[in-house]
Amino acid sequence: MSEIRVAVVAFDQISPFHLSVPCVVFGENQLQAPAYRLQVCAAEPGALATSAGFGLTLAAGLGALQQAEVVIVPSWRDPAEIAPAPLLAALRAAHARGARIVGLCLGAYVLAQAGLLDGRRATTHWAYADDFSLRFPAVTVDADVLYLDDGPLLTSAGTAAGLDCCLHLLRQLSGAEAANSVARRLVTPPHRQGGQAQYIEQPLPASARDGRLSGLLDWVRANLDQAHSLDSLAARALMSRRTFTRHFRQLTGSTVQGWLLAQRLALTQRLLETSALSVESIAQQAGFGSPASLRLHFRKAFGVAPSEWRQTFAGTYPR
Repeated sequence: MSEIRVAVVAFDQISPFHLSVPCVVFGENQLQAPAYRLQVCAAEPGALATSAGFGLTLAAGLGALQQAEVVIVPSWRDPAEIAPAPLLAALRAAHARGARIVGLCLGAYVLAQAGLLDGRRATTHWAYADDFSLRFPAVTVDADVLYLDDGPLLTSAGTAAGLDCCLHLLRQLSGAEAANSVARRLVTPPHRQGGQAQYIEQPLPASARDGRLSGLLDWVRANLDQAHSLDSLAARALMSRRTFTRHFRQLTGSTVQGWLLAQRLALTQRLLETSALSVESIAQQAGFGSPASLRLHFRKAFGVAPSEWRQTFAGTYPR
């Protein structure tokens, strides 16, 4: 396919940031193949207002969805409001003919209202996950991830996670090099470790104890070549095992082992992309213990071997 048509649905009181996310990923990068023809279309007739106070006048309406290979609903103005019937019908028709349908942030509500997410997994902004589950019991909600890819349907967590979702889709459609190039232009990682769980309970240290724990995490990141365990870190933080576990999860949204693995993988990615070190040396610096352990965890996390990652991403970051 030489050109992929992307329709982005705008509506009254849309957030300019949410609207801009798919536009900067698919509308401003015409050098890769296939090319993208992006069109922002109005879900409602007449001029549209944004949540920032300025207006939008769009030439295209929902008819743009009839020819699009990708349809993106970048958010929704009110989780309690049912989207207009013509929009829901247009989404169902696009899905039926095989288009990829994307709901960013609260846009997942619109996909669910159209019945497209029944029996599937989806995510949305963590603050609305419980409400979403109550409204759409046929959908399995995962509030811990940045985005979810369930076949022809994609959903993302809140706000900036829309970038992660769109870059993931771009990677699928145009390859890793294209997605990495766009990510570099946007000054954002092509792939972020972790999920939105780290933002749910306590995004910033709220006490001296949590401030001390934050400092400990910085120290661990600088010493990943060393062996670390729950007990050793709890002792270093001068906390009991139980207290340390509770505060660690509040601060990171993760277990100690899960967080450590994510940090080791992130360092491995950086070293593969920005150095000529052997896998053996990287395994030692990242604390995996052996090249075999590194390869096993890396392939499980990213679906490719370290050598393939290096071949794809090396040279795309400033050294």
